[in-house]
Amino acid sequence: MQGFRRMCAAVAVTAAAMTGCGGSDAGESTDERSGGRPATTSGGTQAPVGKVELTKVADLDAPLGMAVRKGDQALYVIEQPGRVRAIRDGRLDPRPVLDLRADIASGGERGLLGIAFSPDGRYVYLDFTDKNGDTRVAEWAVGRDGKVDQGSRREVLFQKQPYANHNGGQLAFGPDGHLYIALGDGGSGGDPQGNGQNLGTWLGKILRIAPRPGGGNAYTVPRDNPFVDRQGAKPEIWAYGLRNPWRFSFDPVTGDLWIGDVGQDKWEEVDRQPGRSKGGENYGWSAREGRHRFKGDRPAGAVDPVLEYPLHKDSACSVIGGHVYRGKKLAGLTGHYVYGDFCAGWVKEVPVGSSGPQKGADPRTLLTGVAQLSAFGVDQAGELYVLSLNGPVYRLDPAT
Repeated sequence: MQGFRRMCAAVAVTAAAMTGCGGSDAGESTDERSGGRPATTSGGTQAPVGKVELTKVADLDAPLGMAVRKGDQALYVIEQPGRVRAIRDGRLDPRPVLDLRADIASGGERGLLGIAFSPDGRYVYLDFTDKNGDTRVAEWAVGRDGKVDQGSRREVLFQKQPYANHNGGQLAFGPDGHLYIALGDGGSGGDPQGNGQNLGTWLGKILRIAPRPGGGNAYTVPRDNPFVDRQGAKPEIWAYGLRNPWRFSFDPVTGDLWIGDVGQDKWEEVDRQPGRSKGGENYGWSAREGRHRFKGDRPAGAVDPVLEYPLHKDSACSVIGGHVYRGKKLAGLTGHYVYGDFCAGWVKEVPVGSSGPQKGADPRTLLTGVAQLSAFGVDQAGELYVLSLNGPVYRLDPAT
């Protein structure tokens, strides 16, 4: 049972391995604009969010993440087996932007897992597992025309992985211009190496670096990182106590960092770091799972999640962190955090205030039936996209 639960919780799982892990489709309607996949809108009286639907914009091979580039209208999507693809003017470019399939171990929770462009658009950064299953972050130069210089590859960061799962993989540049990197606790189950609470390893952390070379090093560590001067601590660490922070995002208005951290046996959680934070938050794993004891005492100063939900309820298995919506198309959704679950296939939203979800506001279901929901993305206008490991990339649109 535990092994099957972890298979279902593997966000970057191949479609074949996930047979039987999806939620029930009882009572769901079919949205013809989303390729015949179920996509029901929510009812109820909590409002005034308008009804939404999914519009399929492309089909890819196991899409896992999306990014945009300054001065470029294309949507860049990563495929788990190792290709970067571009969607231009609503059409998928048949030629890959980059093809790393010869260098990547893909399958299970391995593969091409993260993408981010530098704020000036001159570089693209990818997070992937190599043929040995270890994590690498690499950089390529990007021309003004959007073409990647294939020969410009530069290794930025390497992390040996003790197990095949919990690789994290999210990359994003923060409002401060630094690159944030998610790494899971190293894998297996229950954090057997105690990495989540160990500041002497990158595993179970979000890192913060300036990724361009400096001082003879592949990257530099910002001097205001929280553990720069702590003996025995890795200076790259920005936040810790995380199990598998598969997807995180920054609110472009407030700078708040929203982290979807995949749970172990009972609880899925979303953590929030305020935009004014100086870093160093401890989100509790593996002493805590969500707001609950897992093993050991509660760490001093541990930060509880702002959202949690139980595993297995309505087939839920793995939280997929999303975005605070800042687009213009979706009436009433501005300032709401949107997130999902890989197995259950629902997309939910909750209005946010100055310290997280608004007091007394319960998450509300926007959509159900998104098969193998793997990630969210936003375009240049802040509009939301939903990715399915089955292949489709959807845009979230007002219902017609």
